This record gives sequence, structure tokens and C-alpha cells, in this order.
Amino acid sequence: MTAPLKLGMVGGGIGGNIGAVHRIAARLDGRWVLVAGAFSSRDDVAHASAARLNVAPERSYADFREMAKDEAARPDGIDAVSIVTPNHMHAPVATAFLEAGIPVICDKPLTAQLDEAEALAEVVRRTGTPFVLTHNYTGYPLIREARQMVARGELGAIRVVQAEYAQDWLAKPIEQEGQKQAAWRTDPARSGAGGAIGDIGTHAFNLLSFVTGLRTEALSAQLTSFVPGRRLDDDAQMMLRFEGGARGMLWASQVAPGNENGLALRIYGEKAALEWRQEDPNRLRFSRLGEAPQWLTRAGHGTSAGGTRVPSGHPEGYLEAFATLYTEAAELIGGGDANLLPGIEDGLDGMRFIAACVASSQDNGAWTAL
Repeated sequence: MTAPLKLGMVGGGIGGNIGAVHRIAARLDGRWVLVAGAFSSRDDVAHASAARLNVAPERSYADFREMAKDEAARPDGIDAVSIVTPNHMHAPVATAFLEAGIPVICDKPLTAQLDEAEALAEVVRRTGTPFVLTHNYTGYPLIREARQMVARGELGAIRVVQAEYAQDWLAKPIEQEGQKQAAWRTDPARSGAGGAIGDIGTHAFNLLSFVTGLRTEALSAQLTSFVPGRRLDDDAQMMLRFEGGARGMLWASQVAPGNENGLALRIYGEKAALEWRQEDPNRLRFSRLGEAPQWLTRAGHGTSAGGTRVPSGHPEGYLEAFATLYTEAAELIGGGDANLLPGIEDGLDGMRFIAACVASSQDNGAWTAL
């Protein structure tokens, strides 16, 4: 068996949320072992987090630049770094490690601002260092099945695409009560120009692009902050125009009572349609025109995409999808083929999407080119 690759992490210390998800995903297939980290910008939290995660004291850092320099110089240095900080830190952290020749696995969105994303993309191109963006929903087996079905022409020419991502956890101003996850996501200085549209809208946008292969030409968006005093949008509604004539709609909301993680995708072609919901991820509804709909199941009869870990009928979901990206990142860094992995160009698309949404909304929903 191939020895696990050595992983470092920036962010994800005590009190964090997404860092634990990344660590579980990295371990799941035995391809990574966590050996170093700058888990917080606060020395005490950084080192306490390292101790809790069984990271050796000499590989616990309070400064990510020191970590990049020291790990690059070690004969047993890390093979990649996972960045799980708030958005405003993605660009400087990624740049430091890319310049040190260390591959990067970065949480989405790519950066806080579009100009940062474009500068980071130039670093990736210049250094040639692998860069992976963790749009984890692309790792679901039935999402990849849907992508293959569209590519094979089973739906015919795509006419209409609908994507939505609805949550309710920000329906009250919990950021004013000190809730850590809400505080940075609603702060323009740390989140960037987009609130809900950056946090979850980019997932919906990436998913529809990944499955259909369609390029978005322009959009008309309305971004709203429903909660009094909130500085970034908590609801986004828009229409989309795709190259080739297809049309779409996207809704992203974090103030929709009764919704926990309601990511859904519906694709309508001239011959058939597909529907998938993240909260029921092991079933894909396939409807041929004029015929009764059928349900395709993960690893079940009639599916071919693979990428599953357990027999059909046993649920796989969020953590496994994340793990798929980490396993494919290990293959990429090892020189293998991982052409389904989201990368720097997907990140740029997401940032251009956010910028276009903000500009369109500020111009009363005017159609805005991406």
C-alpha cells in the first residue's frame, strides 16, 4: 500500500466548524495523515488545537508564513496544505504555500474579492503547483452520474436549469449574539462582497455548471438583506442565460424557515429531465418525456459513475463526498488523473458569479455579463 500523504492545515482550530469536516474526509480513505498546522492566529488556541489533534509541538505554528517556509525546508515536510479559514485569508495563505511549492486544498469560495482571485490564479499558473477547491457536492456519486447522463445526451439539448440552496440558520441576527460562524459570514471584511450568495449560492452555481457543462453568459439578480442590521445578503434570487440558449434560475437563502440544507438541482432537456436533492443524495429522479419517472439509486441498477464505498442501499453523503475530493487530490499530487476535481478556474468562475450578482442587484437587477 502507498504510504499516506502528509497534510498540513491552516485554520480549523478549537471552536471551528469546517476544519473538522476536512480532517474526517482526509482520513476516510487512508490517503492522508495530519502532521502540521497553524490552526489559529492566536498562539494559545493554535497550540492547544495542535495538542488536541496529536500534532507534534514542533510542527504547531501560530503564523502560516512560518509554517509554509519551515515545512518546505523539512525533508519530511507536508505534501499539501488544507485551508479552512474565513474567506479573507484564503488568498494570502494559498499564495504563501504555492510560492513555497506546496500544493493547496482550499475551501470555497476561492477568495473574498475578485481581484484577489485573479492574482491567486496567476500564482497557480506561474508556479504550476496543484490547487484544489473543495466544492464538495461535486463528489456525490449521483451528481457524477447526472453529469455523465447529460454528456451522453440522454436529456437531449438542455433547455431549463433550476438550482436552489435554502437554509434557515440566519433567519435571526445571531451574529449580534456572538455566534462565531454567523459573525464572519455576515462581515464584509472577512466574507467578501457576498453573504448567502458567496456562502451557499456559489455551491449551487458550481453544481449546475459541473453537471450541465453549460457556461453562464449573463444573469439578472436581486440580493436582499432581510434581517435588520445585516450588512450582507441573506437571500438571493436570479435568472441565468447560458451559452447555446438554455435558461436558468437560482435561489439561495439563509432565511427560509424549515430548510436545513436544501440544495437541489433540476435539469430539463428536450428529451428528459433530472432532479437531485442533497438531503436525499442517494436517489436521482430521471424522467423521459412521455414516460413514467424512474429513480436511480447510488450503486444501484442502471448507474455507472462509481466512486462509492459501501453497497447499494447503505447511505453515503456529505463526509464521503468531501473524502472523494481528498482522495482525488492525493491522486493528482501523485501525478495521476483527477479531471473531475474543482480547481482554480472553477474558483474564478465562482468569484465572477458573486461579482456579477452584486453588480446586477445594485443596478436594480440589470442583466450583467460574467
